[in-house]
Amino acid sequence: MTSRLTVEDLTLTEAVARHGSVGAAAKELLTTQPSASRRLATLERRLGVQLFERDTTGARPTPAGRELARQAARLLAEIDALPDQVLAATSAPSLSVGTIQALAPMVFTALSVELDDVTVHPEIDHGPVLLQQVHDGLLDAAIVTIVGQATVPRGLHRTVLGVSPLVLVLPHGTPASRGRTPLLAGRPVLYSTFDRTGETVRQRLSALGAHPLPAPTIEAGLRIARHRRIGALVPELAARWYSAPGDRIQSSPVPGQVTLSLVARPPGAPVQADALERITARVLGAHQTE
Repeated sequence: MTSRLTVEDLTLTEAVARHGSVGAAAKELLTTQPSASRRLATLERRLGVQLFERDTTGARPTPAGRELARQAARLLAEIDALPDQVLAATSAPSLSVGTIQALAPMVFTALSVELDDVTVHPEIDHGPVLLQQVHDGLLDAAIVTIVGQATVPRGLHRTVLGVSPLVLVLPHGTPASRGRTPLLAGRPVLYSTFDRTGETVRQRLSALGAHPLPAPTIEAGLRIARHRRIGALVPELAARWYSAPGDRIQSSPVPGQVTLSLVARPPGAPVQADALERITARVLGAHQTE
């Protein structure tokens, strides 16, 4: 295992590559050539790879040295910009918000539109992880769907934003029901939810005579449903967000809904109530083309 690189390692590598000379790099870094040569040799031993071919005409980077110098230049530029970014963060309002992958497009689009004067720092992870991050102070808030299905760390403030019922999406070309035979009887149907009710949904679809198939994600499920011309059972907010021309959205043949909640540390929601209401309206009724 190689040792962790230091800023001094990056600075030396970048300077030698840029000047093509250890001596010129040493002069820029206010050190001696022998000292710079020893540091470079030590770095190469630690990494287990030669970074520069050195002779009396200068120092030419090897492929490894060229890559390290390229990455070093990028990292050093980010370090140089860091003080200004820190100062900007103290003066500009910001909000760190987490949500799950399936909700991320809707939630972060709504936040960017309704909080255009606030810098939003997004975080995407599993619901329980997000709840713990809010509790630990790593996030200001999390928008999740498992508040009623998971252990919420003590002391967190929970606000129900709204609910989105399950709906049945029938892509263009999906066969209609046959006489009095229920629409889904004997047919495959994809299903996906934002919460932990997937197994319950599967059982209810099976009870109707359908052949339920779990979708890898909601977006993928709807794409697969369109390709195979079969139904897909998903929350309404996702059906509308990912809708395509020709989709028919009908009431779900089985009961179910997802509850959207905002979890924050006391004293409560980190945004004004009116802004939170608008954000919720966009998430629950948003469409990708808005």
